[in-house]
Amino acid sequence: MMKPFQLAARENKKEDTIIQVTGPGSSVKIGEGYCTIIAGPCAVENRDDYIELAQFLAHSGAHLLRGGLFKPRTSPYSFRGLGKEGLDILKEARSATGLPVITEVMDVRDLDYLVGEVDILQVGSRNMQNYALLDQLGQINTPILLKRGLAATIEEWLLAAEYILARGNGQVILCERGIRTFEPYTRNTVDIGAVALVKNLSHLPVLVDPSHATGKWDMVIPVAKAAIAAGADGVMVEVHQNPDYALSDGKQSLTPDNFRKMLKQVTDIAKLEGKIMNTEEKM
Repeated sequence: MMKPFQLAARENKKEDTIIQVTGPGSSVKIGEGYCTIIAGPCAVENRDDYIELAQFLAHSGAHLLRGGLFKPRTSPYSFRGLGKEGLDILKEARSATGLPVITEVMDVRDLDYLVGEVDILQVGSRNMQNYALLDQLGQINTPILLKRGLAATIEEWLLAAEYILARGNGQVILCERGIRTFEPYTRNTVDIGAVALVKNLSHLPVLVDPSHATGKWDMVIPVAKAAIAAGADGVMVEVHQNPDYALSDGKQSLTPDNFRKMLKQVTDIAKLEGKIMNTEEKM
């Protein structure tokens, strides 16, 4: 029986989708056989700190830089990002490091100046079913990282991807970031099983965000390792020089030293799983 997510379904496309993202100095492949590391602070807070961290991450082995310009916060009084003015900082970091960059888009009106300036556009959990936005993202030629909604079923998640695919943009990357359950000790409950299941159901790449999934920095490394062992094509983590002073999500951010530890351990597991880091040539 044909699945409701026809274009995303494995039956529609037997071979795995590999998405190539090109920055000014590097090319990154996201999908089966590769392990991709996306890292950076939750939000771009100021120029100097972001450029400094971006250069550290580039030298340490990250493949893409993350940095939120717009942050959907539960409280309207929390730091909500620098907005459009932060784009110049993101572009400077992209140029200085050679790495591609990813940032979240929340409104179709922001596509006018984001498209062509960043390498991946992220749809956050709260916007997974913003169908007007998904329709527009399906009409551009930019890779889209689609996070699972905080209470979305796997089918709803894949149907959200279908909105983008149906409009003609086949460059969709799925991202598991935890779902809301009754458990209060973590920010969300990481659905590691969803990684293996979705890799079976769909040909699309699957990443895991252990930072947002757990809300605790000391759980990020264990969950990142579990994600790769379960078949994820990479992880997206938050890193900050001074997490205690971060304007957004400091409690779940790795320090630079802890990022190095995570990268080494994840690399070891990726090799055991037959995945290669993007800095190596695929055999």
